[in-house]
Amino acid sequence: MSRAFVFPGQGAQTIGMGRALAEAYPAAKAVFDEVDAALGEKLSSLIWEGSIEDLTLTKNAQPALMATSIAALRALESEGIGIETASFVAGHSLGEYSALCAVGALDLSDTARLLRIRGQAMQEAVPVGVGAMAALLGLDFAAATEVAAEAAQGEVCQAANDNDPAQVVVSGHRGAVERALEIAKAKGAKRALLLPVSAPFHCTLMQPAAAVMNEALAGVVIHTPKLPIVVNVRAEAVTEPDRIRALLVAQVTGSVRWRESVLWMEGAGVTEFWEIGAGKALSGMIKRTASGAVTRAVGTPEDVLAAKG
Repeated sequence: MSRAFVFPGQGAQTIGMGRALAEAYPAAKAVFDEVDAALGEKLSSLIWEGSIEDLTLTKNAQPALMATSIAALRALESEGIGIETASFVAGHSLGEYSALCAVGALDLSDTARLLRIRGQAMQEAVPVGVGAMAALLGLDFAAATEVAAEAAQGEVCQAANDNDPAQVVVSGHRGAVERALEIAKAKGAKRALLLPVSAPFHCTLMQPAAAVMNEALAGVVIHTPKLPIVVNVRAEAVTEPDRIRALLVAQVTGSVRWRESVLWMEGAGVTEFWEIGAGKALSGMIKRTASGAVTRAVGTPEDVLAAKG
């Protein structure tokens, strides 16, 4: 049996996430304290007592979800289940930063600051209302890519997230994405709906944000990870720091190849996927992709104790 630790992306955030972990495990509370210090503000107060509208702002959601994931990992470690019990790590979009922090490639404070910069840059890359994202359900990646190409009509429309065999997200100019909804339905999509996001992530419209991250990452030390990380834009394991740095920049505009990443890990012998942090979205995607996979969500003290037992 081989295990992978996987880390969720944006959309998993909820008010109160990680609070019980911080109350039960000093090591988990220390994560939130360090993130607060790195950002120079009480992000933990927003996570635990703020409004969901403020938490969902990209600049807040990204470091908040990372902090919750690393807090859950520290709680597991407190119960004797360390990162070395896994063979690989991976993360969905911002979750890739959580994964890199988990395996020691990025320091926690640096990770928090990078995600604050990343969130702000992604939000500012495209004026509000110009871009959009939509989920196409019931179409595979090849079909969704064809839909996006047909919908573009001189604008940007790209397959941004290949989540599982029947869930692909497209991203780009709002008009093109809205055209994609109708084209997808005509091609047999079970559902096609706009997503409540503030910017068109993982498409070429994010190039200004990629430039910002190229500069930000140039100023950060990336260590050799303790475990290989299966990266979004390549759907294969990587360990070299310089390559990790380049792929994090490419990730801003590139597709999140999550389905392929899961299949790569399955092919490498992974049979058990532990989702570390908020929510269970990745577990659902994994089950729909790798039919024999065992999944476990670890986001509360109860989850941690269940994992131990």
